[in-house]
Amino acid sequence: MHSKQIASVAAVFASTMILMLLTPTAQAQTFTVLHYFTGGADGASPTAGVTVGPLGVLYGAASGGGTGNGGVVFKLGQVNSSWVFNPLYEFTGESDGGIPLGGIVVGPNGALYGTTQIGGVNDNGTVFELRPSATFCRSILCYWTETVLHAFTGRPEDGANPLEERLAFDQAGDIYGTTSEGGMYGGGITFELTPSGGGYTESIIHSFGSGSDGYNPYSGVVLDTAGNTYGTTPDGGTEGTGTVYQLMPSSGGWVENVLVNFDGANGQQPYGNLIIDDSGNLYGTTSSGGQNGSGVVFKLAPSGGGFTYSALYSFRSCGPQGVAMDAAGNFFGGCYGGGAHGDGWIFELTNCSQGCGVADVHDFRGSDGMYPSGGPVLDTNGNLYGTTESGGTGNCNDGCGVVWEVTGVGAPRKN
Repeated sequence: MHSKQIASVAAVFASTMILMLLTPTAQAQTFTVLHYFTGGADGASPTAGVTVGPLGVLYGAASGGGTGNGGVVFKLGQVNSSWVFNPLYEFTGESDGGIPLGGIVVGPNGALYGTTQIGGVNDNGTVFELRPSATFCRSILCYWTETVLHAFTGRPEDGANPLEERLAFDQAGDIYGTTSEGGMYGGGITFELTPSGGGYTESIIHSFGSGSDGYNPYSGVVLDTAGNTYGTTPDGGTEGTGTVYQLMPSSGGWVENVLVNFDGANGQQPYGNLIIDDSGNLYGTTSSGGQNGSGVVFKLAPSGGGFTYSALYSFRSCGPQGVAMDAAGNFFGGCYGGGAHGDGWIFELTNCSQGCGVADVHDFRGSDGMYPSGGPVLDTNGNLYGTTESGGTGNCNDGCGVVWEVTGVGAPRKN
């Protein structure tokens, strides 16, 4: 790195340390901002939440900022009672990729994986891997090494422009994801990357946009134990307002089944990633529609070889974009709008087997974040983590966003 870049990163690190020292230690069910993005070397505008890695370390991506203004992959780890922020990689927006809108996942080998919306050799986005440097790092700030696993080439042979997805791995180490555009019909694809000869070979599982199968997948996919993949599209379907789809391996290829056509009354425009429980139930959100018009949390239960849809809760002011579920079956999510200050809020849904009750966990007020985008995540102790796209401080319009924590709000998982 250039000396000017190193100085910029060091300044971010120093300011973060001061902030952590001044922040009171979080107590049970206490909201705390863990990091205020500055728009500099630490990044800006995280859109997809964070991932809890080994030892409780948080990993995520900021879609903007960094010395090349192409976005940043970061980690947050606890040192005693403080949280310390470290940038791991800064994108240039060129062959290495740029604008990482999606979430970061920890692969089976411990490396980090994600996507960028742009960049790569064709400027249609990338799938990337990050590993710690092969040489021992003696610096406080230790950058990781990036490898581009796939650069998308666009329509019709390939996809283009992956958005707020989380990549998924199967037991063989194959990687699954989506792009919002490209493919045979221009409506995006679901893809698989298979390890091959020290690299990866891409296969297109499905091209969207040929009919009423959905269009422009925004989020990624989840896999069940049989190897089927599930995802959502915010557009297309019979009513044009989105779908939930299933892709099943069949005779060396894949067959698509549309599980839900959203029609407004049952929700519309699902942008968030699905989650799946041990019984194969799928859960997700729509950003609008439903009985009260402002989005729903829904469930798809396996039934008779298919799935039965139910809307668990319909919001009056929310726009949810994904949920997390704790060990007791309670759901947590962020509302992009509404709340006491109009800047979004965090909700908890309880007793959903008997009709969900809703609790307001936190109302954002701008200075502590605004517009939570992407689903939150729980750690094993029931602490909840997420990001906001704006708010906080920094050199951005309406603030550069934050990483937040609510301690002790969820039911802990048993070992």
